[in-house]
Amino acid sequence: MPLSVKGSVMGEITVKLPDGSERTLPRGASVYDLAASIGTGLAKAAIAGRIDGDLVDLATVLPDGSKVEIITEKSPEALEIIRHSTSHLMAQAVKALFPEAKVTIGPAIETGFYYDFDVDHPFTPEDLEKIENKMQELAKANLKIERQVLSGADAIRLFGDLGESYKVELIEDLGAATVSLYRQGDFVDLCRGPHLPSTSHIKAFKLTSIAGAYWRGDEKRKMLQRVYGTAFTDKKELDAYLARIEEAKRRDHRKLGKELDLFSFSDEVGAGLVIWHPKGAMLRTIIEDFERREHLKRDYDIVVGPQILKTDLWQRSGHYDNYRENMYFTEVDEQSFGIKPMNCLSHMMIYKSRLRSYRDLPLRLFELGTVHRHERAGVLHGLLRVRCFTQDDAHILCTPEQLDSEIKGVISFVQDVMGVFGFEFEMELSTRPEKSIGSDEDWDRATNALLGALKDSGRPFEINEGDGAFYGPKIDIKLRDSLDRRWQCATIQCDFTLPERFDLTYIDADGEKKRPVMVHRVILGSIERFIGVLIEHFAGSFPVWLSPVQVVVLTVTDNQLSFAQQVYAELRAAGLRVQQDFRNEKLGFKIREAQLQKIPYMLVIGDKEVEAGMVTPRFRDGKNLDSMKCSDFIEFIEKEVKGFH
Repeated sequence: MPLSVKGSVMGEITVKLPDGSERTLPRGASVYDLAASIGTGLAKAAIAGRIDGDLVDLATVLPDGSKVEIITEKSPEALEIIRHSTSHLMAQAVKALFPEAKVTIGPAIETGFYYDFDVDHPFTPEDLEKIENKMQELAKANLKIERQVLSGADAIRLFGDLGESYKVELIEDLGAATVSLYRQGDFVDLCRGPHLPSTSHIKAFKLTSIAGAYWRGDEKRKMLQRVYGTAFTDKKELDAYLARIEEAKRRDHRKLGKELDLFSFSDEVGAGLVIWHPKGAMLRTIIEDFERREHLKRDYDIVVGPQILKTDLWQRSGHYDNYRENMYFTEVDEQSFGIKPMNCLSHMMIYKSRLRSYRDLPLRLFELGTVHRHERAGVLHGLLRVRCFTQDDAHILCTPEQLDSEIKGVISFVQDVMGVFGFEFEMELSTRPEKSIGSDEDWDRATNALLGALKDSGRPFEINEGDGAFYGPKIDIKLRDSLDRRWQCATIQCDFTLPERFDLTYIDADGEKKRPVMVHRVILGSIERFIGVLIEHFAGSFPVWLSPVQVVVLTVTDNQLSFAQQVYAELRAAGLRVQQDFRNEKLGFKIREAQLQKIPYMLVIGDKEVEAGMVTPRFRDGKNLDSMKCSDFIEFIEKEVKGFH
């Protein structure tokens, strides 16, 4: 007899557990009842469940014949459930302390959670402390968290009576026949769930910061107060995270950029536009020169395209329809032009400039191309999110037969370069988004090409559904920094669509015209973003080969000035990036200042050095090397630099 029939006859149901075993329970039993039937320890540890692949609350009734998994704090899904429940706890605390506040949305995010509030006055750090204390009180109250399903109309009436206009707007936009709510004490919120069974399961949390955020990310809508926080299963994990946060603050590239005099931003110039100071520009130059050498070694041709191209071209490429909101436009001689957000169009024009043979392929065109993209003010963030930036952009045009080796070549290129900078990295394949151009056949060909190269690389990778570019799938490469944070930098995109739209062809060995494939790729990505990551990765203490200033020459008194000037001139003639500090200041002050500037080496020139005709190198951490001739020190630095690239 089938299980469903057996259950209906006997008032029982049968469910299957992850290990393949089955368990029989009374009809109407919940996920919690299942956990209790297995053991009291599991029932105590349970926080949610999974039924036929869907996460659910512990109180959810079990369907007959379903596959069920018990979720505990040790499960991979637990942290998101805990953080989402903590965001609701925060909203409840805010409403208790500030009854006039209107609640909006409060999701779990990678680092914790946030909730956006419409309040009359901006929250202060003192307010955060009050909110956190109230959250502790509510957590200890062990309030039951209960799910309720209402019709859309009833939910609109409920939140309308509460004065929660943002919730009403969300429900109206959903247009769903029914919606789910969650209640805890006197607080109710619109939410899909699942949530913890009670507030007492929330044990370790911290509110971390306050920011402004436009409602639904729309600059034309009201500015809300966003409160960020984080939560973990226990205090030990929370304390470790908070320690990492403090270290991240110490390494913040915006703070270090100012202290090291690398770059600045100015409201007079405009938001998201970087002003590079001499040392920052030198750092950029070092990286860009390194990039040029590495590309030339791999048989790329360096090209340069214009900053503006006719809008007709952007319409033809699909950017106008699919990327217009991120672009800037201008008019010249009554002709509309788009300021380039990407470099690919110019590279295709270079390809089209003459007839191509299969013998010309692959053609690898590289450009350190400056682009402009309209980013909303709310997402701008130092060097990591700007409106004008330079990409180490290249486009490879090749035959379909060459595609696999070209993709693998780029993966190898990324691996080599990340090794130079000391980064580990992870890869994921981003597939076709809803908003895209091109045929299903071309997307399948492009996706399979990237997938095959990833599998052959032997490196682990994940699938990121629906996050490809509008013209093709891509491999996204995320590097890991010294704090184990992930940063999106390199990307490899496979494109059959734009060569079709621009009628790119080559003459094959059989004399027939064929269509090339286009690989869009960056290695570091945005130079600005990469430098921001580098600053935080090294905490501003760059290796010698990257340091804008490698050596500073310091005098003890004016008596050593003549010899110090000779040393400075010799270092500069050897190509070292060197500064001089011959001020009439105490030596300790000058050393401390050089250390704050994180200059790798100091050459302190005193009477002893003058008499011996030697220099005494001092590393930025205070360690002294033996005295040596200036020429030997130059050789020492050159060997150290050579070891990096």
